[in-house]
Amino acid sequence: YFDGIPKSSFAEYMREWWLLVGLLCIPLLAVYLHIPPPQLSPALLTWRSAGAFFTFRSNNIFYRETYGAVGSSDVVILLHGFPTSSLDWYKIWEPLNRRFNRVIALDFLGFGFSDKPRPHRYSIFEQASVVEALVSHLGLTEQRVNLLSHDYGDTVALELLYRSDHNRTGHLTINSLCLSNGGIFPETHHPRFLQKLLKDSSFLSPVLTRLTNYMVFSKGLGDVFGPYTQPTDAEFLDMWTGVRFNDGNLVMDRYCTIHFHGIPFLHVISLPPCLSVHMIYGPLDPVNPHPQFIFLYQKLVQRSTVSVLDEHISHYPQLEDPTGFLNAYFSFINAF
Repeated sequence: YFDGIPKSSFAEYMREWWLLVGLLCIPLLAVYLHIPPPQLSPALLTWRSAGAFFTFRSNNIFYRETYGAVGSSDVVILLHGFPTSSLDWYKIWEPLNRRFNRVIALDFLGFGFSDKPRPHRYSIFEQASVVEALVSHLGLTEQRVNLLSHDYGDTVALELLYRSDHNRTGHLTINSLCLSNGGIFPETHHPRFLQKLLKDSSFLSPVLTRLTNYMVFSKGLGDVFGPYTQPTDAEFLDMWTGVRFNDGNLVMDRYCTIHFHGIPFLHVISLPPCLSVHMIYGPLDPVNPHPQFIFLYQKLVQRSTVSVLDEHISHYPQLEDPTGFLNAYFSFINAF
């Protein structure tokens, strides 16, 4: 007996109680998991309206292109990081536009305003093909281009460099390559806890992608920014809106896997003699920590130059310190 109730009756009562709780939670959970994505902010609407789309294997890919410096033929292509979008470059867009004749950025397949097909097997190789297709679409196949990349974009850039060096069909003609805070060395790369879960938990991943909300997202992303260089609430919300657009949160586990099993950097150590390479690095980065990452980079890529930014700059240097980032990049690009 329990408080005068036979144990068998009490156990049955508890089972019924938990069943009732479960039945009540199901519709509540269903409502929660189908919360509509946030509305596009004025900043996102402006960014989207300034861009265009092209088709890659039946998928719409968003890109933005502006014409800038008169009398120059220089072209720069910007490759964004995980899990964000081409909006990552908005703080440095106008200064780049004053230096280059054409400034181009895209949202990779599965990111930002681009289509996010599911089920789909995302790969770095495919993302590199997306960039090549964009270059062809814009009539730049014969043009020498400068690549400026960040994080996930670094891995895509290295695949593009490999194709160029091996004269693959449709390859880019690369004039220079500037990387920034990408996880290009497995031995110095430390993905965040949620990223590890999405990568390793094949059974839990679909649940985690649905359960991830703005609070979880902003906390996780805020951890890779410096304490004094955090995004504003509006910037966090724009980043989250970009992820949620076209149900992108439901495919995060797909490209999370390819990001952390990406292209080895070994094939780029012997750099083509005519190629200039640079690394801009935020040393407070917990994903690619200092000094291990930069020591290994300088050891393996001896022909590359390096700019280490202020000690409080972390994983998103172009957003955290746009002036320092631009000074480093322009010093590099103007040196040849």
